[in-house]
Amino acid sequence: MEYRSLNSYLKDTFNTKVYKISINAGFTCPNRDGKLDNRGCIFCSGEGSGDFCESSALSVTEQIEEGKKRVSAKIREGGKYIAYFQAFTNTYAPVERLRAVFTEALGNPDIVALSVATRPDCLPDDVLSLLGELNEIKPVWVELGLQTIHPKTAEYIRRCYPLCVYDEAVSNLKKRNLTVITHVILGLPGESEKDMLETVKYVCDGGIDGIKLQLLHVLKGTDLAKDYIEGKFECLSQDEYINLVIKCLEIIPDNIVIHRMTGDGNKKTLFAPKWSSDKKKVLNALTKAIRSRK
Repeated sequence: MEYRSLNSYLKDTFNTKVYKISINAGFTCPNRDGKLDNRGCIFCSGEGSGDFCESSALSVTEQIEEGKKRVSAKIREGGKYIAYFQAFTNTYAPVERLRAVFTEALGNPDIVALSVATRPDCLPDDVLSLLGELNEIKPVWVELGLQTIHPKTAEYIRRCYPLCVYDEAVSNLKKRNLTVITHVILGLPGESEKDMLETVKYVCDGGIDGIKLQLLHVLKGTDLAKDYIEGKFECLSQDEYINLVIKCLEIIPDNIVIHRMTGDGNKKTLFAPKWSSDKKKVLNALTKAIRSRK
């Protein structure tokens, strides 16, 4: 089974090993500050998915330097980095604030690209123009948190925007030649295998450049954890998840880069499924399963 991995894409594009450095720029989210809701998405941690970022009290430059130290043992020669603005919604701020932090990151000579995680409903025209402008300096990737195309599930997880908003965001980003990566969660409560595969096919047919397949993690302190404790849903087993990922890979076109096939939640807050805490073991099992399809 052939697919385009992120590692192969990075090596082909930058001719060297490239590492992501997660950055917390101190932003919030319209799903947390009261504009849409104040509880966040039902699965989201208190860190806004930025559990592995450096402290937002540090400047962007300081966070990049700390991130480089974290991976220094893995680097044999050279080494380049992607500045990954990961925590919360990274286009939900005045455009001049965004310009300042993004420009600071891109100004670092070791940064080869900018990756911005955000919501499709937080891309006004001035922000789109800024991203397009920065893309002329170094590549800019925009990661959109879609999770599912199904309205019932979207309402349950408190996504707070309709599918048409996502479609418009993809269109607007591609008009500016920006790289679009869509985040999909596999194993959301109430969704069948058919539902999940429909989401993957839909986003792949929509002109994206990359996709992240994320296992649903139940994290302590979330409303999702309450539903799990009350027995309202079950998490996927490792075998179920691996089989599902294989089926996803079978329908993802070769030109779309697979940025993630699983994920590892913070072990301190991970409630379920416990098997997912050993990311290396899961990835090895995935690799074995993929090779067996060849």
